[in-house]
Amino acid sequence: MSQISLPFDWQGAASGGDFLVSDANAQAVAHLERWRDWPLSVSVLTGPPLSGRSTLARHFAQMSGGSVIDDAQGKDEHALFHAWNEAQTSRQRLLMIGHAPPASWTVALPDLRSRLAAAPHVAIAEPDEALARALIERQLGAAGARFAADLPDWLLRRIERSYGAIAAVTRLLDQAALSSGRKISISMAKDCLQGAGYLPIVAPDPSLDPCE
Repeated sequence: MSQISLPFDWQGAASGGDFLVSDANAQAVAHLERWRDWPLSVSVLTGPPLSGRSTLARHFAQMSGGSVIDDAQGKDEHALFHAWNEAQTSRQRLLMIGHAPPASWTVALPDLRSRLAAAPHVAIAEPDEALARALIERQLGAAGARFAADLPDWLLRRIERSYGAIAAVTRLLDQAALSSGRKISISMAKDCLQGAGYLPIVAPDPSLDPCE
């Protein structure tokens, strides 16, 4: 795990300061930081919702002076084609962002389709174990709630390992802790997540630790 330091007033950053880097996004980070070496003036970055793709793209724009088109796969095709040609002519870097690989975009304009096929494409994957744990810890503490030291590992073994699930679960637990004024224990987390449908409700086995 490493971090990219961002300005604390960085527009769109959830908590300012740092972008967490792990195996899930290291290839994308490296490609954007080597923007001078791109074979074309245009690249495509994709990733799941809440993966930090837009924050990373703004970091790229600050480094390179280039431009960014967010949600590119939903934009007007002629506008994308014009932006592509302008980037190639001016040699200014352009980063297009989407949630799926360019090959799966619905593109009717043949010239744009061929250009997208030729563009370098880097993807942010769903979080690996190290990034998922770091995100759980960061997001649990973002609202100021206290939590048990063993809670992140307990959650990591039980919730879907995705940016969306981590955000939803930690938000739920933060709200429960702040409304009750209690520290988030494993027992409290288990009750909250079962009540919200994130964990199955099973009959207790007296031979097992009730927190496990």
